[in-house]
Amino acid sequence: MTTKPLDRLMFAQGGVCFFCNMPLPKADASVEHLVPSSRAGSNSDDNCVACCKAVNALFGSMSLKEKIRVVLNQNGTFVCPNGNGKIQPPLVAPPKAVPIPPKVDNYSVVLADLKKRGASRPRKVETLKNTIRAIVKNAKSSITAPQLEDLIKHLQANGKIKIADTKVSYSL
Repeated sequence: MTTKPLDRLMFAQGGVCFFCNMPLPKADASVEHLVPSSRAGSNSDDNCVACCKAVNALFGSMSLKEKIRVVLNQNGTFVCPNGNGKIQPPLVAPPKAVPIPPKVDNYSVVLADLKKRGASRPRKVETLKNTIRAIVKNAKSSITAPQLEDLIKHLQANGKIKIADTKVSYSL
C-alpha cells in the first residue's frame, strides 16, 4: 500500500505548512513544487513540500529563486495569505542543560580524607602532594599546582599539618 505524496510530506513536516510553519489541516493542504513542474521540476519528495493552498496559489509557477525572494522579503514575519499570521520559529527542542557539578571544597575533602587515614597519613611532602591530587580527583574535582601549594599552606596556617624539611606531621 503506497502512501500519497501529500500524506508523506505532511508526516515529514510534522503537520505544519512548510512556509508559515503553522498547523496545516489536511483539507487546506496542497503539494508545492519548489522547482515548478512547468519549469521541469520533478514530483519527487526532494522537490515537493506540503503547504497551505493559499501559499501554493501565491507562488504559482514562480522559480525557486523568486519563491526564496518572496520569503526573504518578509523579514522573518512571513504572513500566510490564508490569514494564519506570522511565521513561527521551527519547533526545536531547547538545548539540554549540562549539569554543572557542585563546586567541591577541596580543603574540606582533603581534611576529611586525611582524618580518616589515621596512622597511614603521608609522612613526606611529595607523598602528601600526590595523596591530595588523588583525593581531589576521586572527588571529581581538579587542582592546579598553585592551588595545591595554597591548600598545603592553608592546612599549615590552620595548624592541621606541620612541615619540617620534607617531613609532615599532623594535628587533626
